[in-house]
Amino acid sequence: MTKILFVCHGNICRSVSAQYILQDMVDKEGIAEQFFIDSAATSTEEIGNPIYPPMREALERKNIPIGDHRARQLKRSDYEKYDLIIGMDEENMFYMKRMLGHQEKIHYLMEYTDRPNEIIDDPWYTRQFDFCAGQIAEGCRGLLRNFETLAEGKTSEA
Repeated sequence: MTKILFVCHGNICRSVSAQYILQDMVDKEGIAEQFFIDSAATSTEEIGNPIYPPMREALERKNIPIGDHRARQLKRSDYEKYDLIIGMDEENMFYMKRMLGHQEKIHYLMEYTDRPNEIIDDPWYTRQFDFCAGQIAEGCRGLLRNFETLAEGKTSEA
């Protein structure tokens, strides 16, 4: 089982959206049992809060099922627990590396697209919730394709 943790500043917009979007994708592909997907924040500002209502609405417009999320903060122990830890922008990456003390498992979500240097801006500030959800969906599709390619490589080696 591959364990993936998405991280953003508050865990009420981008990271939780990535969690729900990727979960929906693996559910629809029938491969959910191969993944454990979660999300966390680098800050303590929103701990315990649900997904931000405008972000929830953007996901609902994409027909993404939304669970009973409560924001939590990234912990040092998450580095050992997860196989892949994915951030959205430079600030996230800075704090993730600082908080975790490692960086080998840390990546940007957009690394898995044809625009690997693109960041996903915080829609709390930009107010572009639908655009953000679209970027996250694109990143998650690329991430899932990456796992499928890896699995195909392992199958062809067998």
